[in-house]
Amino acid sequence: MATITDIAEHLSNHASRLANEIVTEIASRFKFEVPHSEIEQAKHIYENFFEFLGEFLPCNEERIPEELLSWSKENGEREASVNGQISVILSRYPDTRIVFTKKISSICMEYSLSPDEMVTIITRVNYFLDLSINETVYAFERHAEEMIKQARNEAQELSAPVVPIQDGIAILPLIGSIDYDRAAVIQEKVIPKITKLKVTCLILDFSGILTIDSFIAKYIFDIHNVLRLIGVSTIATGIRPDLAQIITKENLNLTAIKTYATVRQAIDSLTSKA
Repeated sequence: MATITDIAEHLSNHASRLANEIVTEIASRFKFEVPHSEIEQAKHIYENFFEFLGEFLPCNEERIPEELLSWSKENGEREASVNGQISVILSRYPDTRIVFTKKISSICMEYSLSPDEMVTIITRVNYFLDLSINETVYAFERHAEEMIKQARNEAQELSAPVVPIQDGIAILPLIGSIDYDRAAVIQEKVIPKITKLKVTCLILDFSGILTIDSFIAKYIFDIHNVLRLIGVSTIATGIRPDLAQIITKENLNLTAIKTYATVRQAIDSLTSKA
């Protein structure tokens, strides 16, 4: 009578053929057409999976194969890197489990495996499938979060552009909606940029702001106090009536900051003194 080791060797020796059969049957169960590229990628993935089964099925200890986890992690990260969706991975899992169970059961019966050993193999196969899908999902989420964080950091870098307009003078255009995180980034990024560019006067242009609350307004205007300590003067432009009302309501002291209606007026005032 055959043993679990015989089944494991069969899976390893016929990994490529079994992967083709598995993927073909899984794809046939879907109500949509799977792109050829995805089918070929899936065949490669399941060929590796059958090789894992061949290696670890005979092991009695309930250890988690690190190779399987690494492989599953790579699958999840790859799906995230091409802007895939986690729902797609999960939606295909039930059909995958069914097809795998049928295929493994069929092989066990061909080898006349005992019922107990057949149950053991199917249980371990499903265990490995669960480990794999869990790690794939975790890796997908981690990688997707990292990509989002990177994109957010890049966007934040662009949200605080200090633009030199002539020797010693630069402008910080404030555009769009400003929340606490963006205000913190502006305060964090502006000072080093100004020092690097050797700016002596910074124009804070508020004309492009869509929304801002009193707390954020105070946060932005605090930049003036920090700049003053390092010898950089500040000019504010484009303060609309709604922002002026917030400033007045919050009793923000702007007497030390020169204000102009437009950037052009601010530049003209600076150049006329030169």
